[in-house]
Amino acid sequence: MSGRVEAFQPLDPAHVRLYVCGPTVYDRAHVGNARPVVVFDVLARLLRRLYPRATYVRNITDVDDKINKAAQERGVPIERITEETTRQFHADMDALGADRPDVEPRATAHIAEMIAMIGRLVERGHAYEVDGHVLFEVATDPDYGALSHRDREEMIAGARVEVAPYKRDPADFVLWKPSGDGLPGWDSPWGRGRPGWHIECSAMSTKYLGASFDIHGGGQDLIFPHHENEIAQSRCADPGSGFAKYWMHNGYLVVEGEKMSKSLGNFFTVRDLLDEVPGEAVRFYLLKTHYRKPLDFRKEGLRQAKAELDGLYRAAGEAAPSDVPAAVTEALCDDLNTPAAVAALHSLDDPAALKAAGALLGLLGQPSADWFRGDASDADAARIEGLIRARADARANRAFAEADRIRDELAAEGIILEDTAGATTWRRA
Repeated sequence: MSGRVEAFQPLDPAHVRLYVCGPTVYDRAHVGNARPVVVFDVLARLLRRLYPRATYVRNITDVDDKINKAAQERGVPIERITEETTRQFHADMDALGADRPDVEPRATAHIAEMIAMIGRLVERGHAYEVDGHVLFEVATDPDYGALSHRDREEMIAGARVEVAPYKRDPADFVLWKPSGDGLPGWDSPWGRGRPGWHIECSAMSTKYLGASFDIHGGGQDLIFPHHENEIAQSRCADPGSGFAKYWMHNGYLVVEGEKMSKSLGNFFTVRDLLDEVPGEAVRFYLLKTHYRKPLDFRKEGLRQAKAELDGLYRAAGEAAPSDVPAAVTEALCDDLNTPAAVAALHSLDDPAALKAAGALLGLLGQPSADWFRGDASDADAARIEGLIRARADARANRAFAEADRIRDELAAEGIILEDTAGATTWRRA
């Protein structure tokens, strides 16, 4: 909110609390959706290392007009869309090595809390009801705009506000809206309806972290109007609360220098990328750019990240992790400077320290042999090991043409053999 890097001083040093806006579950996560998940996963890992207790909450938005539209277009129930997409989101983020948050509340399970918060806003004169809608009256909050640092005209233009006759002011935003037949709806003092998007995060963060908590995170695109509206309704519903003390926003992501768009052919879901490289390579690539900086996602950069990670796995070998080197922790404590932490990884010559540093970043967590073997099944691995033994027998019998044929056969499958003094190992190209 200050627009500066600030020294972090938790409200309670014994318990740090973090809230991050999660996905709206109507379609598969794309690479832009993955960036905040990876960024704030690293932050949560760091907080857990530095403080006795850290609680990380990230919500699931499972009631939204985009979900309603997707269900209508596909001709399936809304619940099927949200359940299927949530499973896909979890699978994709697991593949990126992101730990699940401590609490992952779903909006539809917290309608009562939203109705209660809206009721407090109405009682305190910050919201009004008209035609089944309840709207927050922006003019009643003198601090509105403090996060985005926009004046009134910029905010109205930037919000692309709905011009509606029931609004007292164009900047007022919806807390509750009526639901017709075929749409999700719940009974409320203002009739059957459903919540606006902004009130969802306010109600869920307050329930699990309290009216005042330490850090609120999300993408830069959420600063206005989403986070600005969260602040207004949360502080006005609970006078004297601070809501989030610190705000962290990851920068925009573009692909090959262009805004990601299906029409441009540069729209990549996480699943698309996992068909090409391991999830850890995607994670590593995202961490090589500082979270606040814009990220130009390029396929060549992703391939280079995979090769770089190969080198780190070779250096780490099969060592067990030791202590995290100070250089890595200090880099992350400096506004979560992951590029500096990655640079520090490359300077480490102790495999055990490298493994420990990697763990803090969510990297280098599997045995090196498994990493290089990729997604080979047990049966496939056994077949390859059998061919390696057959090649060794051929060489021992001086049947070099047969040994070369086996090597070439494996190479055609993308299997690279590496002969050492003691044995032959293999890895995926």
